[in-house]
Parts: sequence; C-alpha cells; structure tokens
Amino acid sequence: MKLEKILDKLNSFEKNSLLKIIDSIISKNPKNTKEVEKILSDTNKELKNVDNLNIARVFNLIEDEFVEFVKAEFVNTASQLDILIDIVIRDGNCIMKRDWFARLYEKEINKINIKLKEFKSIIENNKSELNPQRKRDYNIYKACINTAYINDLENNQEPKITNDELSILLTLSNKLELSQEEVKLINYMIITIKKIEIDTLINDLKNVGVILYSKKNNMVYVADEIVRILRKVRKKEVADKFFRRFLRLLREPQINLICKKYNINRKLSIKDKINLIINEGLYFTNVLANDIFREDTNVTEKKKIINELCDKGLKISPSLKGFTLEDKISNLTKYFENIEKDEKVGISIDGYDKLLTELGENLLKLNSQVKSEFELQEDNVLKSSYLLDFNIKPRDVLEIISEKELEEFSKLKGIKTRGDIIRNILDAYKDAENLYIENFENIGYRNFIALKENGITIKDSELGIKFEDLTKIIFDKLGFNVDEKLRKKLNTKKDKIDIVLNLENNNLIIVECKTVKESGYNKFSSFSRQIKAYTNLAKLNGFNVIKSLLIAPSFSDEFINDCEFEYELNLSLLTASSLVKILKGFKNLKKHKQFSYKLLMRDILINEDRILKAISK
Repeated sequence: MKLEKILDKLNSFEKNSLLKIIDSIISKNPKNTKEVEKILSDTNKELKNVDNLNIARVFNLIEDEFVEFVKAEFVNTASQLDILIDIVIRDGNCIMKRDWFARLYEKEINKINIKLKEFKSIIENNKSELNPQRKRDYNIYKACINTAYINDLENNQEPKITNDELSILLTLSNKLELSQEEVKLINYMIITIKKIEIDTLINDLKNVGVILYSKKNNMVYVADEIVRILRKVRKKEVADKFFRRFLRLLREPQINLICKKYNINRKLSIKDKINLIINEGLYFTNVLANDIFREDTNVTEKKKIINELCDKGLKISPSLKGFTLEDKISNLTKYFENIEKDEKVGISIDGYDKLLTELGENLLKLNSQVKSEFELQEDNVLKSSYLLDFNIKPRDVLEIISEKELEEFSKLKGIKTRGDIIRNILDAYKDAENLYIENFENIGYRNFIALKENGITIKDSELGIKFEDLTKIIFDKLGFNVDEKLRKKLNTKKDKIDIVLNLENNNLIIVECKTVKESGYNKFSSFSRQIKAYTNLAKLNGFNVIKSLLIAPSFSDEFINDCEFEYELNLSLLTASSLVKILKGFKNLKKHKQFSYKLLMRDILINEDRILKAISK
C-alpha cells in the first residue's frame, strides 16, 4: 500500500513518529533540499500541516537519507531489527493486525532458535558434511562478531557493535559470500535472543520509521516505499516474488549448485528448494553472478546464459543492455524495481477479479495456497482490491500455481497452452474491462438482475465507486487527462470532486457521477450546491472551470429544465448510454487521438448523434 494511502487512514498523532524523522532529516539539508523546500513553500505550511500526497512526495525526495537513518539503528544489537525487517519486507506482510504481527514474530524467534541448534552442531561437529572451506568462513565471521561485540566490556561499557564495526562486518560477510540467514544465525550465536513484548516492538519500529500503526484498528502498516528502502538496508536487491520468478527459470542442476553452497537439502522438491533459497536471504546479485554456474564456467558463457534467461525466459523486450556481466545483472535488478514501482496491474482490475473468481472456482486449494505463500491473514484473499494493497498482481498469483494446474485451467477456459502459458492467461483476461463498460448504464441504474445475467457480480455498496471508476476509464480512452493527483490536491474533507479533466493553461472540466434506481436523476438543488463549491475550490487554487459535466443513467424533465436556467455553472448533462456510444464511435473512427472537449460545450443535454456526426467529418 502506498504511503499516501496509509497516511489517509491515520490520525495526526499516529503519523507523528514518521513526520518527526522526516523533519529531522530535512533540518540536516538533504541532497534534495531545494525540491523539498519548494513543496513546503508551495503549500505554505509546516510538514505536519501538509496534505498526505505532499508528505509522500517529500519522503521520496529524502529516501537516501532515510536509508542511512535506518542503518544507524542497527548499532543497537538488542533491537533485533534484522529479524523484524526480514518479517515486514516479505511480500504479504505490509499490512498486519497487531496479533498477527505478534504471531509472526514469535514464529520467527522459534524458527531461529531451532536453526541455531542445528547450525551450531554443524560448525562444531568435526564429522559434519560441511565443506571445510565453508566452516572456516563461518568461524572467521563468528570470531570477528565476538570481538566486535565484547571488546566494550574491557572498557567497562555495555557490549555493542558500533557503526564502524558494522560496516566492516558487512564487507566481511559479502566477501565470504554469506547469506543473510547465515549472518543472522552467527550473530545470534554471540548475541542471545531475548523475546520482546509486541507493544514494545511496535513502538520501537514506529520510532525508527519502519512502520506506521493505527491504535484504533490495531493495524501495522509498512508503506511500499518503505519496504523498498528496508530491502536496501538488508542488501536484498529484489522482492521475493521476482527472485522466485527468476529461480523458476533455472534447471534443477543449477538450483542444486545453489543448495550445495548454502547447505540446503538437495533431496527436497524443486519448489521447496526455491522457497528455502529465498528464505535464506541470498543476494540476488551473487546468485546470478556465481552461484548458478560451475566453477569452470567462464565470463562469456555466464553472459550468454544470463542473456538467454532474460530474453527467452523472462521475455524482456527490448533486450536488457549491459556490456559486462555486472552491468547486465544490475539492469535486471532495475527492471524488477521498475515493475514493482509501476502501479499498472497488467490487466484491468475487473479482469483481475474475474481471473481470481474463475481460478478459485476451478482450483479449490488456491485461496489457502495464496494465503500461505504470502502469509496473509484474511480468510478469503482472492480479491483484487485486497491483494493489490499488498502489491500482489495477477502474474504473482499465477506464478505460485503449478504448470500442470495452469494447463488444466487453460484447457477448461479455451486458452492456448503453447508458449508462455502465464502470458496467455493474462491476455485472455484483459477484456473484462469492456464487459463493465458495456454494462455501464446497468451499473448506473443499479440493475442487479441485468448485471447478474451478464456475468457481473458486484455488491450494492460498490456500485457508486464502480460507476465513477468506469467514467474515468471512458474519459481516459477518449484521450482526456484524468488528473487524479490534481483531484486529490483540490479535494477537502468537506468537498470531494469525483473527476477532474485537466486541459491546457489551467483550464479544467469538473465531472460529477450519479447513480439512480429506475427513474431519472432529479436532485437539482443539492447538485448545484456541490458544483458551485467545486468551482470555487478550483478558483482558489488558480484554476478556471470552463465546463461542469454530470454523468447519470438518465435525468428527469424537471431536472433538465432547472439546468437550462442555471447560467453560472456552464453545465451539461450526459447520460451513461450516450457516453458509451460516443466512446464506441470515437474508437471505431480511429481518426482522432483525442476527443475535442469543445464538442461538449454547447448543449444542456448532450446529444450523442450530433457529436458522432461531428467527429465523423
């Protein structure tokens, strides 16, 4: 979930811990000081009074400094920050109930204690199958951790690892090619784990800016932007789901090479081995550069294999640039970063919902599988709105389903199985958006019977938002700039504009959407008050509203007559069916890249026939 969206859910007190950290970083003149100052001067407010959109913008500008701030907290070895960050950066742990977080923490502590016993016996047992070179690496790192931690006792000080010592230890662990899990286990062989109370944990993480917490709802939130930062702190270059995507492309002998190096049982299934590789916290760069190759593989052969995995396996087009192996791997990491930052789902939201529904109907264990894979806590997780809050997209769901099940599902739905089966499935569900647009009028009328007959299942409480979202999609398809950022900027707690169409030179069209049951829309007085308030809001922010549009399934004669006598608002009415007909005509003609807003300026009740004639000339 984006930082802005999380901040919208919190009160000013709950935001305070993060705002204090941001303020502290700003006071030290970060590298983007000028851009930060511009945002604050434009709003003419202190950070605590700035709207959530601009707080998120400021946070993105001080990202590098925030990384250093969090790194400095690792000096406090008692904080268990490594354990806690490893929990919250997993794909499904960015939104958690307090009790769920407590359960995950306890589970992680128990798991580490069990692994510690096993790990200790492997290191200390002379007859263990551990490679002697690897044992030597472990003992070197363990001795250095021990020295860094206890040398303070000689000076009668509390034992801790300083920032400088930590920097050296990180360099050492990288050179020894230790996984994060190996580093963690060796650390906790020296530093005893003490279980911390959940409220203390939440408070500590809040004060470090790692989480935001709603006391009212007992919810822990970790913003997408912060998750990416925490991965940098833990030297985890890509999200688990992207690491999994890459590992699935490898042959089993390549997977076994990784397992051999990091003491992972090679007799397990390939799926279990992949999961353990991810859970070990291996460095993506090291795996690609060294671990999947035999010792005698030269650099040219390595580059060729990586190129094939990117071009044929991941089907990245155009091919990733990079002359050296390091450049190629770096660009692949950036490619995954860009996919994660991209808010596009790959298919329509409606298509995602339809895909989840039909997958759930045919693969009965999928709900529990998704829930388990991403450690989600809801009972029913196969909902696009829910999964997208965790940044889990359609491809991420399909990638945890076995190839055999994907083939069976595809055959059942008449989807081709040759080639990239996941891509084939995604392509097949891209058109669900059109199904909703075709039922735009039925949604406006809240006609459940017609919607059900057309294969659309939707709750009554969702119809208003769906009608509004589809209106945005239609105007976007007509080539208008549906400016969501500006809409959020203009809106207040009292006055909330549905849609803002941003034209050139600070000119706007304001669009209001209304659903009605059976009869035409007829609430003129309340509607006119709304539009006047929105127009004044825009003017106060330096914008000129050149047109107000009301979209509804139909209008009463009385309402139309009242609108004809309203001169201030420059108002026009457009029915849902007319808007869909205009869209179809516009798309079929293919003559214009953008629909001319001037065609909407003349009539009170817009006639689609006149507009279709005009655009066909």
